[in-house]
Amino acid sequence: MNIVFMGTPTIALPTLNALAEKHQLSAVFSRPDAVSHRGREKLPSLVKARALELGITCYTPRSFYVSLDNCKPLFNNEGQRVVDADILSHIERSAPDLIVVVAYGMILPAAVLEIPKHGCINIHASLLPQWRGAAPIQRALLAGQDEVGISIMRMETDLDTGPYCLQAKTSAKGKNYQQLIVEMGAMGAELLVPNLEAIVAGEIEWVKQDGSLATHADKVLKGSIDLDNSLTVQENHNRVRASSHHARCRTTVFDKSIMVLMARPAEELNDKSLYYKCLDGWLEITQLKPDGGKEMTGTAFVAGRR
Repeated sequence: MNIVFMGTPTIALPTLNALAEKHQLSAVFSRPDAVSHRGREKLPSLVKARALELGITCYTPRSFYVSLDNCKPLFNNEGQRVVDADILSHIERSAPDLIVVVAYGMILPAAVLEIPKHGCINIHASLLPQWRGAAPIQRALLAGQDEVGISIMRMETDLDTGPYCLQAKTSAKGKNYQQLIVEMGAMGAELLVPNLEAIVAGEIEWVKQDGSLATHADKVLKGSIDLDNSLTVQENHNRVRASSHHARCRTTVFDKSIMVLMARPAEELNDKSLYYKCLDGWLEITQLKPDGGKEMTGTAFVAGRR
């Protein structure tokens, strides 16, 4: 099958690799190169870097739409945003049977959804209709869910509202965001690729989502998941588990700002470990990174400040 793939982060890599082994990937789309965490240079997304290794043409548009001055969107006479003709041309020339999307980071306009012969399929990191939106894994962790999963969804112009045909579950107990994106990326590839021919042939039933059961996974913003002593131990622990490169869990101890990398509910206290006071008990900070410093254990941090 001739496929156009769209994706950006770690969770998309297993599907990209699996599709490249069994199908023809005529093009890959990914988000534009972004400034590194240290701010010194622009780096390609993981998907773009892998596509180039595979010798596949990779496009990185900032938007699917035309802007008047790179800021204000251009609208047609019907009040609809104008889709970039060059982007449409790239996809049309690829003549895809299917577009596969995994955590691309942009909503596809109707003009793109209509191009492939068999439509557009998305691997979404939630058990739809739960957690429609940009941050499904993080929102599930923040909500304290013990179980998370993925859905193979047919794409529509609305956000994650399309029917799904396959789902897979995994336990979230004891896992953090970084662990889950790796696990769920592999799950997505294992669920989609072996079943792709059957999906396209209509041999697998599509299930319409029940919108009344939908929950929404808004993007997690910087500063929104810092430790908070008005929250319970479990709520603060969930914030640590949901921490990502885009939104770190942080706090201040000994007048020093730190990123909290790992933590656990404290069963008993001692004078060597680092603790954070919560509404109903104590959270032990086991791994951290001070601003401007190296990653270290909570006990090492305490020992250095005695």
